[in-house]
Amino acid sequence: MPQDRSAAIVERTADSIVANYGRQPLALVRGEGLHVWDADGNRYLDFAGGIATTVLGHCHPRVVAALEAQAHTLWHVSNLYHTAPPVELAERLCAHSFAERVFFCNSGGEANEAALKLARRYQRDAGWDRFEIVVFDRGFHGRSLFTLSATANPAYQRGFEPLVPGIREARFGDLDSVDAAIGPHTAAVLVEPVQGEGGVRPASREFLEGLRERCDASDCLLIFDEVQCGMGRTGELFAYQHYGVVPDVMTLAKALGNGIPIGAMLTTASIGGALVPGTHGSTFGGNLLAAASAVAVLDELTEGGVLAHSLRVAEQLENGLESLARNLGDRVAELRGLGLLRGIQVRGEAGKVVDAAREEGLLVISAGADVVRLAPALTVSEEQIEEALPILERALQRA
Repeated sequence: MPQDRSAAIVERTADSIVANYGRQPLALVRGEGLHVWDADGNRYLDFAGGIATTVLGHCHPRVVAALEAQAHTLWHVSNLYHTAPPVELAERLCAHSFAERVFFCNSGGEANEAALKLARRYQRDAGWDRFEIVVFDRGFHGRSLFTLSATANPAYQRGFEPLVPGIREARFGDLDSVDAAIGPHTAAVLVEPVQGEGGVRPASREFLEGLRERCDASDCLLIFDEVQCGMGRTGELFAYQHYGVVPDVMTLAKALGNGIPIGAMLTTASIGGALVPGTHGSTFGGNLLAAASAVAVLDELTEGGVLAHSLRVAEQLENGLESLARNLGDRVAELRGLGLLRGIQVRGEAGKVVDAAREEGLLVISAGADVVRLAPALTVSEEQIEEALPILERALQRA
């Protein structure tokens, strides 16, 4: 097989698509389970998971069947009409969580945008002059102007000023800084239970419990951004269930559709009631193809034994990483994460480790300049973890 097909696609990408992504020099054309193939026929073990998205692996049969069935039935009629797949998905999400109402959209950024708008609208409807949002350093919540403003990282914000006003920053894990940030105009506190882009940093139970207490005392909403850490990543279906701290609003996306674009904002009936007709919307929100796929994902996670399996292999991965870190001495600064979302902080450049692993057939990604991120499908096998660990060790030694 000619070995230049990937290079041709890479070149065509540069000639036709806005260069806003730092892409790896791969052109992937097929996937199955935990493996993907490039245009030249090379196979890779995928521990990137589409950035924690392909939670069931590539082309999972149950999701494929649901997508095909819906594709032969109905694709899109808009939210001017009632349709069954989004209702079925909403009912399942509510049945498995604290939620009573769901808003559907297309991405995590849109889900967080909806949550932020809901917080302001809810407080105004209640008669409060509350519009400020408390967020945390190293957090990441999206690329829209509101969610970008709530992402406390100047690197993402530079060049897009002026930002949306009313954002107050606190330090992740530091309740004293939260006390200083919450005030009479606070509408909500927005937090990732496990920070993904910020370096795979899990919150402590005490920190999230403290946020819950402060939101209750201050009459502001607690919003959990579970776009990356939800849908089974921690071993529980939702991260808040791992911690035992219930938010007022929760956002999902990424793994919800196993790669089919869909986002969701979950909340209670009383809070969700602030979004009356005309206040917010999305043409493709609750798209029938996406909703049918997400129903299949949720059913497989809750009925297929996937979560129990993920806990077993997550322990295997954690133990393997700890052994790897011991072998490498001071090359590894810290291991972080929960379940099958893991971060390896290295003393050096994470990008070099990503490149070295790819050259040996393992796909991983970074989470900041010095953290290598692992987010394999929850269906990853013990044998695949055993295959990945020595490649990762060699990549860390080489980089």
